[in-house]
Amino acid sequence: MVERVLVVDDSSLMRVVIKDLMAADDAFEVVGEAVDGHEALSQARELKPDLILLDIEMPRMNGIEALKRLSLLSTAPVVIVSSAAQVGSDQALEALRLGAAAVVAKPSGALSLDLEAKRGHEIVRAARQAVGLDGA
Repeated sequence: MVERVLVVDDSSLMRVVIKDLMAADDAFEVVGEAVDGHEALSQARELKPDLILLDIEMPRMNGIEALKRLSLLSTAPVVIVSSAAQVGSDQALEALRLGAAAVVAKPSGALSLDLEAKRGHEIVRAARQAVGLDGA
């Protein structure tokens, strides 16, 4: 079974990088993307993904607020992928408290052009664990 993924990030470049990371693993299919929390809620309702990869710093509705609301309308695990969620940071701890399955920090700020090289394996590993895949 292929796990359906929703990618939420306000940067179109980061969405492409994350979609490419997920596409490299046959266990995942990216079925949608969103640019902010409002769009994430709409896409989650419509697409019913098995997994949501969510940024924190976004316009209109940030990832923390979206995470709170997503828990009311979706059972999909959420993996936070954000430069704002460094290990041990207040935002990372808040995301975990609100039910995020995992937090992976982008390595070098909001644009994180080196995301695939530095944290790609962590994102895929966290995604596999979040949906309960063997060999995670």
